[in-house]
Parts: sequence; structure tokens; C-alpha cells
Amino acid sequence: MQQWLGKSLKHKLSLLIIITTMVPLLFLGFFSFNMAESLTEEKAKITGMNTLRQLEAYLDTMVKDVENMSLFLIGHNGVQSYLKSSESNYVQQTTVINFLTNLAFSKDYIANIIVEPLGNKDPISHKSLVRSEFKDITEEIPDYYAQHPKWWSFVHRQWTFEGVRKVITLARPIRSTDKYKPIGNLQINLDQAVIANQFRQAVLEKSGFVLLLDEQNRIIVGPPDMETNLTLSDYYPSIGEFEGVSGSMDYGKDEDKKTILYKKMSSVNWKLVGIIPSQEYRSQNQYFLKLTAVAVTVAVVFVIVLVLFLIQKITNPLSVLAKFLKNSSPEEPLPALPVKTVDEVGQLIISYNRLSSRIVKLTDEVKLSESLKKEADMHALQVQINPHFLYNTLSSIHWLALMNQDVKIAEMVGSLSDFLRFSLNNGQEYCTIQQEIMHVRHYVNIQKIRYPDKFEFDVRVEESLYNQTMLKLLLQPLVENSMLHGILSRDGLGMITIYGERVPGGIRFTVEDDGIGMSPDRLRWLQEQLTEHPQQQEREKAERGSYGLRNVHKRLLLHYGRDAGLEIESTEGAGTRVLFTIPDTMDDTGHEGNNKGDDKP
Repeated sequence: MQQWLGKSLKHKLSLLIIITTMVPLLFLGFFSFNMAESLTEEKAKITGMNTLRQLEAYLDTMVKDVENMSLFLIGHNGVQSYLKSSESNYVQQTTVINFLTNLAFSKDYIANIIVEPLGNKDPISHKSLVRSEFKDITEEIPDYYAQHPKWWSFVHRQWTFEGVRKVITLARPIRSTDKYKPIGNLQINLDQAVIANQFRQAVLEKSGFVLLLDEQNRIIVGPPDMETNLTLSDYYPSIGEFEGVSGSMDYGKDEDKKTILYKKMSSVNWKLVGIIPSQEYRSQNQYFLKLTAVAVTVAVVFVIVLVLFLIQKITNPLSVLAKFLKNSSPEEPLPALPVKTVDEVGQLIISYNRLSSRIVKLTDEVKLSESLKKEADMHALQVQINPHFLYNTLSSIHWLALMNQDVKIAEMVGSLSDFLRFSLNNGQEYCTIQQEIMHVRHYVNIQKIRYPDKFEFDVRVEESLYNQTMLKLLLQPLVENSMLHGILSRDGLGMITIYGERVPGGIRFTVEDDGIGMSPDRLRWLQEQLTEHPQQQEREKAERGSYGLRNVHKRLLLHYGRDAGLEIESTEGAGTRVLFTIPDTMDDTGHEGNNKGDDKP
């Protein structure tokens, strides 16, 4: 990323402006979505509370109807007469049953009406009662009805000839109208299934539902997967108390978060509770989220296109200037650029054109000055070191040694003279393979006189290669390295051999010795040195040696390319082999080609 930004001012400006524009757009989209989410939640709460009010109205109507019916029944003459009589009267019993049946006929939520005398007489009901789980509140609180006129029971089961039903019972005592003494009890049983069906029709979003709780927060009506008579805290632990007549609260976190609405009924100590999963809000907000995402995306794309267009218009002259400077050659004068604007960029181009003209003048002056200085230095160097003077002096020493019959001195001085003559070579960089081998032989002759009986030297190069052209001074440093670091460090007579042969990739030379070799660590270090950066090599060459190998390796790479570097193989105690391959300068017809690059003899 840093490299991409560092390449262009246009990239930096574009990224900066796009970011500064996108941040407000993204913030606006995020704020709009949150506002829509809050409005959706608030709308769901309002809708949910309206649903609870509708259910409250339904339940209030039903409760008041049942309570009014209970008041009507306890004061009915037939009921009073039946309960006051000491013996069972079949006619009175039938009359009361018919009356109860007619009273409950048009009300589907009434499951059964039971009139229970206090004496030994049988209770009567409009549906024959087989069994009931009903337990009156007086079994726990005997004087309950002294303080309360009625009692609403929890959900229980009741068996009749029609089957078993879950019912809710309104119970109240029946007193005589004349003496106000208890003469019986009245039970009006509400069908819990009818009320539950009404609740299931009340929709709270999609997966929301409504509960009806009694005064102890036990479930009277709820969804099928929630058992009646269990408290709400059994399903939602730590839900807390419902404060006030109505309200809302949040329960849970993240994906399990729910909005809980509640409303307490004024006619009876029941509570209506609506539970809405928060994921319903998210599902409702998907459309708005997509709409917001599309709007923000379109705005971002428009901004990016506009910014890139404007930045392109602004930075195009700078890009042209940078391109001219990048592609210009240091050896050629800088081209003048046309000025199309008079703003800061145009003033910069005008200054560039002036600077270009000035640089051309200064370059000409520097070239002239350097040329004169180089000519003077070369003249002084020629005065100090004259190759012909050096050759003539060595030749004189050679003949003096012969005249004194000192053959070794004469041979050494002769080899040194030929060695220096080839090294200077009139400043040429290339020579034939035969000349390169002769140069190595001169060096070997000098070293054999210096180190007698220490090594043997052999050349095994195909004679067909002698007239080939190669970069000079490649083999002698390798032979010198083999002798100094391999042969002279061992005991006994050593052997240095030069191999030369044609291979598919060109001409391969191998300098091999049977010296002390190198350890694996030393070999690995030397191979790493041949691949390191030149500046790193310059810092370490004085400390670790092997300058000759690095110099040959560098010259091979410069003149013959990347594939022409040195290859080193060595075994500790066995010897070392150094190989390199150069292009074959002879074409298919046997004539010399041009494969040496720009530097040719």
C-alpha cells in the first residue's frame, strides 16, 4: 500500500479525498439505518400495545359478562329455592339445569356452570361433571371470602361426558337472600382453549406472541410450547417485576434479545404480556438496509468517479512533467514542455523549462572541464609509467641475466615481462583463449620458480577453441586462488588443471585443484558472497578475502549476463573446482559472431 501511494501524487490526493467524502456518507447511511431501526422498533411496540389493548377489551367484556352472570345466578329464585330446600327436589334440579343450559348456550367461552349446595345434596351443572382438579381457595385461606367476594382460579382440568378440558374458574359463595347465610357455592368455568385461540389470532410481528398471566405471574394462556401454571420466570429467568400499569422492557442480549410489552387488567388481577424477538426488527429492516446500501454505494461510486476525474485534470500536467523527467536520458538535454495553464502547475512547468536550459549549459561546461582534466591526468600518468620504458627495462634485465648465465632469473623476468605486456594489452578487454592460457602459463612459470616442487600445472583445452575470443584475465585469478588457498596450504606436491570444452550453453572452463578444499560452512559463505549486493561485498572483502573470485564473478555478470557467473564445488581435504560458462563466439558456419556485447577488442 505504501509503495502504491508513494508512486503517485494522484494516488495520494484521490485516496485522501475519497476517504474524507466516504466517511460522512457511510456515517449518514449508518445513522439513517439506526434511525429506521429505532422507528421500526417503536412502531412494533405501538402496534403490540394496541394488540394488548384489543385483547384487554375482549377479556374485560368476557370477565364482566361472567361476573354479571354470577351475580344473576346467586340471586335467582330457582337457585335460591333449590339450595334452601333440605331435600333434593328433582323438579327444581331439572329447572335449574335447564336454566343454566339456556344461560350458557350462546357463550362459547363458558365450559360449565356448577351450583354446589353446602349440605348433602348433589351439585348440579348444565354439563354432567365426571371429575375436576378444582381446589377452592378456602382450602388454603378459610376466611378468603370474608374479605373478597369472588376468586379466579388457576388453570385446571375438568372431565365431562364431552371429554377433558382446561378451564379457568370464577368461584364465589352463594348466600341466602333473606338471612344472608352461606347456602352454597357457584363455579363458572371458562374454556381456556377458546381464550387461547383468541390470543393466537393476535399477531405480534411474525414470531411474536401474547401471554395471559394471573396475579402470581403463572401462565393462563400462551403458545403451545409453553406450559400453563408455570411462571414466566421459568422461561425467562431474572425477568424482573412489571412496574406500572403498562410499559416495555428489554430482555437478553444480541441474537436472543427480546422486547417485552405488558399491560395489567383493571377488572381482574391478570396481566397481558407480549414478547417480540429483536430479530423481527432486523428482518423488517432488511429492505431499508438494502435501500440504504444501494443509495450509499451509488453515492460512493459517483464521488469516486468525480474525484478521479477532477484529480486527473489537476495532476495531468504534473504527470506529463514526471514522465518527461523519468524517460529523459542524462546524456541528452531535457525537452521543453508546452505551458497550457497559468496556475501553479503552469508556473512550475515554466520554471522547469528555464532549469532545463540552464542544465544544458552547465552540462556542456562540466563536460569540457572534465575532458581537459582527464587529458591532463592521462598525460601525467604516461609520463610516470611508460609501458615501453617498463618493457625495455625488463628486457635489459633479462639479457643481463642470460649474460651472467642465471637462467632462472632470466626465465622469471621474461615471464614477468610477457605477463605485464598481456595485462596492459593496449587497454583492450578481450583476447583469444590461446592468449589467456599463455598469460596463465607466464604466471605459473613465475610461481614455480618461487615455489619449486609444490605443484604441477596442466591445461586440457580443445585446440579448436584457441582462436575463440573471451574476456581477458578470467583464468589467472582462479589459478592464483587455487594455488594460494588450496595447494600451498597442503603437504606434498599438488596439481592444478584447466579444462575447456564446448557445451550446449557455450564454452565451459573449469579450474580444478587437489588442495585442502573448503569446509561446508566456508563453501556456503563463499557462495553467499557471490550473490550479495556489491556494496555489501565491498564492506566484507577486506575482512574475509576471496576478492579475486568476486572480481571475476562480477566481470562475468557484467559482460556475459546473469547465467555466466562462477560455480564453486569443494570437498574438505579433497580439493576445489571453479566453473564458468561463456557464450560461443563462433556461428554455425565457423565464423566469429558478435556475442560479446559492446566491449570488444
